[in-house]
Amino acid sequence: MAKLRMGIIGAGGIAQSRHIPAYIHLRDSVSIEAVSDTNMEKAKEAAAAFDIPKVFPDYHDMFTHVDAVTICTPNKFHAGISIAALKAGVHVLCEKPMALTPEECRSMINAAEESGKILSIAYHYRFMKESRAAKKLIDQNEIGEPIVARARAVRRRKVPGWGVFTNKELQGGGSLIDYGCHFLDLSLWLLGNPSPVEITGTAYNKLSRIADEVNMWGDFDREAFEVDDHVTAYIKFDNGASLLFETSWSANVQGDEEIMSISGLTGGLDLFPLHLNQRKHGMLLNSNIDWTEGEDDPGLPQAENFIKSCLGVEELVVKAEEAMKVSQIIDAIYESSEKGHSIRLPIGGRE
Repeated sequence: MAKLRMGIIGAGGIAQSRHIPAYIHLRDSVSIEAVSDTNMEKAKEAAAAFDIPKVFPDYHDMFTHVDAVTICTPNKFHAGISIAALKAGVHVLCEKPMALTPEECRSMINAAEESGKILSIAYHYRFMKESRAAKKLIDQNEIGEPIVARARAVRRRKVPGWGVFTNKELQGGGSLIDYGCHFLDLSLWLLGNPSPVEITGTAYNKLSRIADEVNMWGDFDREAFEVDDHVTAYIKFDNGASLLFETSWSANVQGDEEIMSISGLTGGLDLFPLHLNQRKHGMLLNSNIDWTEGEDDPGLPQAENFIKSCLGVEELVVKAEEAMKVSQIIDAIYESSEKGHSIRLPIGGRE
């Protein structure tokens, strides 16, 4: 198999902790040729640490040296960099969320279609063992038609105190757009990627502004805190399915919780850990699923799928059109919270 030449745009934590190590592990099919960052010192440090041969202050100069790029910048820059890379004939894996608005997402998709290049978004929860097993069971009709999803991704007093996570201009939001987006994407995937048609949401900006509260993940400016730290929503889809959703950086709960469940017509699934609950043979059957296939680190199958898709030997798991639906939901939750009523969407986009 040919080797894909990879470039890294944005040399921060997610690049160095997930994407670069994954590509190094998959060195037989990919080589990291270049890195770019607006902070040249950070880019040079990453290049030295991971033996990356080229460093570029301007990411545009990278495009003639690579076949694909992985974008790890603040959310504000996802769309612009992705479109520039695609127009230059370069495949793109962009960190989540896809972009700040559904309109930006559509522009990214248009650029991918015009260029004929791959565009994927790094929703790595799809590649977790439990998620892949659940998808396989659903596709094999073990629970019947999926109708209700419940997603709860909450952390106890863990606002990220590093980077730009609390900067609304650069990130577009807080706990929802940073953390909850993974569970929105996972819910959509397991439900069969239906289109959202009505969303009711509430976004809170209170917990993290309390001056004497503890935060487990570093210091941040509480007076300037301008993003959401706790969000709830109810989402209806065009196929009749629905999603009960909650996410938080700062919840007053006993401990962090990641809960995902799908109820179907004949059975149900609980993830993290994975359980299959069925009605069969006149009995209620509950099964613990021991899923041992593949890697424990979801970053590895995510990277491998992107590489093989770029090389034309595997179908892409996270498609841009699916990721855009997540951004539509996020946008509608924020709008619903601001306006105080539900937001209706036509199938395929905003009204």
